[in-house]
Amino acid sequence: MNVNDILRFKTKKPGKHGDDETADKELGSPAKSRKIANGEKEPIPSSPGDLPADFFDAETQEIMKKIESAPSAEPFDDTALRKMLNAFERKALKNQEHRVKYSDDPAKFMDSEIELNDAVQELHIIATQPDLYSVVLQMNTMQTLTQLLSHENTDISIAVVDLLQELTDVDTLTESVEDATKLVDAILQQQVVASLLQNMERLDESVKEEADGVHNTLSVMENILEFKPESSESLARMGLLRWLLKRIKMKAFDVNKLYASEILSILLQIKENRKMLGEKLVGERTDTDGIDILLHQLAVFKRHDPGTGEEYEMMENLFDCLCSALMYPPNRKLFLDGEGLQLMNLMLREKKQSRNSAIKVLDYALSSDEGVDLCDKFIEILGLRTIFPLFMKPPKQHKKRGPTRDETEEYLCAIMASLARNSRGDKRERFMGKFLENDLEKVERLMELHFQYSDKVAQEEANIAREKRALRETGAEVDDDTEVEFDLRRLENGLFTLQRIDIGIVEVYDDAAAEVRKRIDRIISMRNSSRSTVTNVVKEYVKEIADDKNDSSKQRDLKRLTLLVQRFMDSPS
Repeated sequence: MNVNDILRFKTKKPGKHGDDETADKELGSPAKSRKIANGEKEPIPSSPGDLPADFFDAETQEIMKKIESAPSAEPFDDTALRKMLNAFERKALKNQEHRVKYSDDPAKFMDSEIELNDAVQELHIIATQPDLYSVVLQMNTMQTLTQLLSHENTDISIAVVDLLQELTDVDTLTESVEDATKLVDAILQQQVVASLLQNMERLDESVKEEADGVHNTLSVMENILEFKPESSESLARMGLLRWLLKRIKMKAFDVNKLYASEILSILLQIKENRKMLGEKLVGERTDTDGIDILLHQLAVFKRHDPGTGEEYEMMENLFDCLCSALMYPPNRKLFLDGEGLQLMNLMLREKKQSRNSAIKVLDYALSSDEGVDLCDKFIEILGLRTIFPLFMKPPKQHKKRGPTRDETEEYLCAIMASLARNSRGDKRERFMGKFLENDLEKVERLMELHFQYSDKVAQEEANIAREKRALRETGAEVDDDTEVEFDLRRLENGLFTLQRIDIGIVEVYDDAAAEVRKRIDRIISMRNSSRSTVTNVVKEYVKEIADDKNDSSKQRDLKRLTLLVQRFMDSPS
């Protein structure tokens, strides 16, 4: 009988009613029978030692004696850790020596390899006490672990990766921030990242254990990014960005491709990494850049929907990566040259699951001064034929995945404002001519959206006013931070979209045919409203961008919109 037998041990159950032998055992002595008959209760044993000597059988009693006499486990402290790390270092050195000495006879160094692997597994206990990480660094154990990442036996390198993944788990790191910060800094400074990337290059992901090793390596990267976001550029420059781009180029979909797309989207949240994305990949067989890779990977979903929820998630990650990349102006040229507009336009026509995200990409691509050439190109490739039907009736969210209908409507309104702002010459005439089609239905739609979002913003403004009154009644101040929160709420609850709509209205009113102007004025009059409901929104937006003196694009918008508002108000009804 072993310990498991004790854990499974159950006392013999009493027999069925009417079983004389069982009844006698239950009643026991005559004195006990009298106590029961008089309603007296037997005392309940407070511990196993209070039980009768014959309660357990002989074998169980023997095992319990051994457990009680066994020495208690030593506490895991600084001293115990140093002892463990010294043993680990000896085993690593022994394995290295045996590999050199018996290089032609693997059987002779196999035992030392097994011992080394076991020693790495034992180090996992360190993750339970992150306050001891400083000891690991003092003992230079990170240097040995880094060397083992290039061990000839990938089982050893994968074991080290698994250890690093557990040591950098964010929940663990936050338990002792000071010591955890030292560990993460050591990983960033001691070539650990470079060794992790080199190890991934040699792993064969068709082997499950090695594919898990790649996944755990990516988990280490994600842990570092989450715990220390400012390390993003350093990780990208160390080669992580390049590796991720190469990984998502692989045709077959798997969980590691999904994970790579997630981490890439995190890296591209900062400007410097977006810049790196546009650089040519040195050493590649073909002259390619990150924008080109993203477009090729997304082209798969032009006519085919993702096969699984995970593949859909990867597609959305790649769209997010593309949107982030387009925030760096020089990448717009790469997107244009790579026929990104044509791809997005085809996605709009095909009506697949990629359509809503393609609309989002167009919003990023066509906006601001950098979107001028792209707006003209979009009109040239007949993009107006696809975008206006969607503007009239935005597509719904697909099975609660991807952009919502409201988000898509916001992107479409922003696209209209960008086309109105940036289109030139005959392209502008074609854009403005669309508002004359089908009894000016697009003008009706534009004004419908204006009143719809005006009501939405007014409702949120009323909510904010109530909250401000409640704060003042309790004696609390509405400070600057609170005002910023309220401003963000306004934008999130319709103001941002309303600004795009009303900018579009003043742009169209200024340059469209007389019929369009008359229809706008007529709709405003029918709703008992005034032109100021449009201009007040645009003026507020102008105030917001006035302080941004360093953004030349916004400064040009400021002058242009100020002039358009004046013309809109001065124009005869």
